[in-house]
Amino acid sequence: MLAAVGVLRAYAGAIVEWDTVAIESMKTSIYIGSVTLTTSEFKREGDQYTATYEAHIWPWIFWNETGRITIKLPPADVERLKRGERVEFVGEAANHKNKLRHVTGRADRTGEGTGKIKVRIGVDDTELIFNGTYRVPPSGN
Repeated sequence: MLAAVGVLRAYAGAIVEWDTVAIESMKTSIYIGSVTLTTSEFKREGDQYTATYEAHIWPWIFWNETGRITIKLPPADVERLKRGERVEFVGEAANHKNKLRHVTGRADRTGEGTGKIKVRIGVDDTELIFNGTYRVPPSGN
C-alpha cells in the first residue's frame, strides 16, 4: 500500500502544468530578407498567455521592434491540447510604439508537454507566418 502511495506521488509530481509555455525562436522569409521572432516564456493570466517579444528584421534593422504579445487560450482549449487535439487561437500584439498587430494561429501536441505551433501576425498589409515548437517546462516555475 505504501509503495502505491509513493508511485502516485511521483506521478503527480511529474504532471506538467501549463502555467508557463516556452516557444523557440522562429524565423520567416520576407521579400528580400527575413524576420526572426523571439519571445520570453508565455505566462498564463486567466484565459490568455502573455509574453514579450523581439522581432529582428534582416537586413532592415531599423524596422526591428519589441513589444508584448497575448494569445487567448481558455482552460477548455488547454485541456483539448493536452489530449492531443489541434487548437486554434487568436490574440494581439502591441509593439514598442503601441501599434497593434492581429495574431492568429494553431498548436498541435507532439509529446508530453511539447508540440508544434503556427503563428500568423498581421503587420500593416502583410501577414507574417512563423512555424515553430513549444515546450511546457516542468511544474514549479
